[in-house]
Amino acid sequence: MRKRSALAGDPEVAETTGRIPHPYPRDLADAFVLESRASAMRGESLRLALAPKAQPTRLIGMIGIEPDANGEAELGYWLGRPVWGQGLATEAARALIDAFFAFTEGEALGSSARVGNPASRRVLEKCGFVSDGPGFRDSPLRGRMPVDTFRLSRRDWASLKSWSRDGWAPRPQTPELLVEEIEPDAARPRASGSAAATAAGRPLFLAAE
Repeated sequence: MRKRSALAGDPEVAETTGRIPHPYPRDLADAFVLESRASAMRGESLRLALAPKAQPTRLIGMIGIEPDANGEAELGYWLGRPVWGQGLATEAARALIDAFFAFTEGEALGSSARVGNPASRRVLEKCGFVSDGPGFRDSPLRGRMPVDTFRLSRRDWASLKSWSRDGWAPRPQTPELLVEEIEPDAARPRASGSAAATAAGRPLFLAAE
C-alpha cells in the first residue's frame, strides 16, 4: 500500500483528519488494510478505496463508515491533494450514503469536519447533512480538536432522493469513481464478507450495533 501511505501521509491531507500521521510509515498502511478487512468481515465497518473508473488501479483516496466513540455510524473520507476540487469526494460520499440507508437499518449517519476545513464541510452540506453544532474530537495524534458536527437522518435522505426523482434536485452525473474493498498487495480474493453480503442482498455492515 505504498500509494496509500504517500497520498494520506501528505501533510495537507493528514492535517484534515484526526487519525492519519505524517509521514505515514508503510507498515502502518499495511496494518490498516488488514484491520479494515477484518472489521468488514466482522460486520463492524466498511472502508473502501477510491479510484477513477478509467484507471481502476490508481488509488486517489478512501471513504468509509464505522462506529464513533458512542457506537453511532459515522462517515469519514479523504482524497489525495492532486484530485481536490473536482467534486469526487461528494460523488463518493453520496454513493456510500445511499448504500448505508439502502442496506442497513440505521436511522441516522453522523460526520464531522475539522474547524478550518471548509471543503469538507461543503461536501457534507451537498450530501444533505445538517449542522449539529460545534464540538470536540479526541485524537490520539492531535489531542482534543475542535470540529463541526453533522447529521443526516434516514427521513431527510429519503426526502432528498424523492426530490431528485421528481426533478427538484439535480440528478447525479455518470459516476467517475470506483469504490472497492481495500485489499493487501497480494492477489485479491473473491468477494467475501461485506462484498458477498451485498451480492446476497444482506446488509453491508452493522456499524451502529
